Amino acid sequence: MEVMLRQLYQDKASEPDTLGILIVEKDAGFDSITDGQDVILLIIKEKGTSPWFVRHYEYLDKTVSMNIIDEERLFQWMISGANRRFIDWVFNGKVLFDRNEYVYYMKKRINDFPFEERQQKLGIEFSKLIRRYEKGKALYQSENYYDAFNHILHALHHQARLSVIERGFYPEITVWDQVKHIEPETFKLYQELLMGQETIEKRIELVLLANEFAITSKAQLGSMHILKIMNTSMDPWSISELMEHPELKEYSIDLELLVSFLVQKGAIEVIHNETKAKGIYHRLYECR
Repeated sequence: MEVMLRQLYQDKASEPDTLGILIVEKDAGFDSITDGQDVILLIIKEKGTSPWFVRHYEYLDKTVSMNIIDEERLFQWMISGANRRFIDWVFNGKVLFDRNEYVYYMKKRINDFPFEERQQKLGIEFSKLIRRYEKGKALYQSENYYDAFNHILHALHHQARLSVIERGFYPEITVWDQVKHIEPETFKLYQELLMGQETIEKRIELVLLANEFAITSKAQLGSMHILKIMNTSMDPWSISELMEHPELKEYSIDLELLVSFLVQKGAIEVIHNETKAKGIYHRLYECR
């Protein structure tokens, strides 16, 4: 198979901006690993003409998806958790080409999970946990239990990823297999939510309490990243300045909620600046 596939990727390997090429083949019965294709060819570029470009091929009875992605987009996905299958492909794919051991060090980076990247990912998962918890709680209180269930299930996923990251591991696609060994009490909550004998109302109530406890106990850890960034400036921050900061962009969609939470907890102080309109103030933020 590789001999035939080489015709597709050999030109890419000779291009100076190609950093690595990997192949991922479909496991029996697991089409989702390769998005329904028989083979994935992953080509990592230093700077592609497009951040992510896909082309489909067919030979004999096999389908091939060639994914060309630049390293900046791949790194963004690694931090944000979006398109986690790409990280799975990097980590588990067979290396066909590796310029200056780029892929080797990328795998090592995922394995080692540097502290700075860990801080950022903790902030992302923590803000998402708050978002899902608040939405789930509101739906539960309005007795929309099935919609609440969906949000609480997602909240529990973010809680699980927080636990994995906290212990220095990168959260894999099979995160619950990790959590089962790392934090069995959270895994039991997951089982209880899905398969418990109690009513859906009682199961949601149980996980809501666990989410609330996790948010309280992990607040310092989850807010470490944003507070560190805020401390880089002596001046108070506007919400737009925080949302536009390069390191906070990955979770800017949840940033307003996170800032409000930290104001309530006393970690962030609100500064009022007068506007031209009488009685109306700009709302700025700084660390206490």
